[in-house]
Amino acid sequence: MDYRFTQDQIAIKDLAERFTAAEITPNAATWDAEHFFPREAIKRAAALGFGAIYLDESLGGIGLKRIDAAIIFEAIAYGCPSTSAFISIHNMATWMIATFGGDAVRKKYLPELVSMENIASYALTEPDSGSDAAGLKAKAKRMSDHYLVNGSKAFISGAGENEVYVCMLRTGDKSHRGISCLVIDKDMPGVSFGAQERKLGWHSQPTATVIFEDVQVPLENLVGDEGQGFAIAMSGLDGGRLNIGACSIGGAQRCLDEAVDYVKQRKQFGRAIAEFQNTQFMLADMATELAASRTLLHVAAQKVDDDSADKTAFAAMAKLKATEAGSKIANDSLQLHGGYGYLMDYPVERFVRDLRAHEILEGTSQIMRMVIGRDLIS
Repeated sequence: MDYRFTQDQIAIKDLAERFTAAEITPNAATWDAEHFFPREAIKRAAALGFGAIYLDESLGGIGLKRIDAAIIFEAIAYGCPSTSAFISIHNMATWMIATFGGDAVRKKYLPELVSMENIASYALTEPDSGSDAAGLKAKAKRMSDHYLVNGSKAFISGAGENEVYVCMLRTGDKSHRGISCLVIDKDMPGVSFGAQERKLGWHSQPTATVIFEDVQVPLENLVGDEGQGFAIAMSGLDGGRLNIGACSIGGAQRCLDEAVDYVKQRKQFGRAIAEFQNTQFMLADMATELAASRTLLHVAAQKVDDDSADKTAFAAMAKLKATEAGSKIANDSLQLHGGYGYLMDYPVERFVRDLRAHEILEGTSQIMRMVIGRDLIS
């Protein structure tokens, strides 16, 4: 593997960084404080192709690879991990429709998803099935000309705001083979939403429960075949885990940069605290962990692009390493800021809150260890 970026990747990185500097970084603290959903900024990201990063150009996407997506999400997360993760989730849901959906469901949804005139949520988790994704209970009963959907989905990013929900629902037996994937619209009768969750972080995106009560979903909204839903969900998780890892790396890079700037300026005992060996050792560990995480993530992204046999294990390793390292780097940055790091006047406290979620979603750190361990002994 060549670890040097191509000229195209350098251009992609520059584009994403310039967009972030102009649209995300100056506004992220306000979005966080006001719990504001930046829909217009997200639409401007879509105008650059960031709403359909790895869709084929024939479907309106920009046809990039997973490693290119990682570059983009890292750059956006430098300004706001919450917003970057939200765009990642939309990309995953859109990719599922494009990759597994038939012509009818593609034509119905992709044009407005690519432009992010409509935004997509991915709905797998339920109140009683988080890590045990195969244990979901929300049902879709096949009728003569539609599916009748009942149940609920929990912790759904975009719930109540987004127009499209790519849902994993039980159409058959209680095993993973009884799960299918349906696309459900926000405005279909019987769709409602719980109260917005009060969260530690990720304040720039809404999160709530989605409730289905006798929702009639057209048969053409099936993505893939009946019984293929769990396989679709798992295939999407490899890319989703890479993206969340990239968001952690982008946030961690911002925290490292903020720490370096701060310790050069802050004086204690008549010297800049950057001159103390303990400070330098902390920065060295932060930088090394960040470089190791980024390298592993790019290796894993290449394996997913190549459809390697060990792609799932490597995606899990990359997600585990990047998210845990990202949280530690953010926390160490706050520590180096001292009491000032605890104040909202400085950005690091927001990154500590936002990055903490990454060790839970798309599979907890414990699930990542389980995936890796099972691969080793299989």
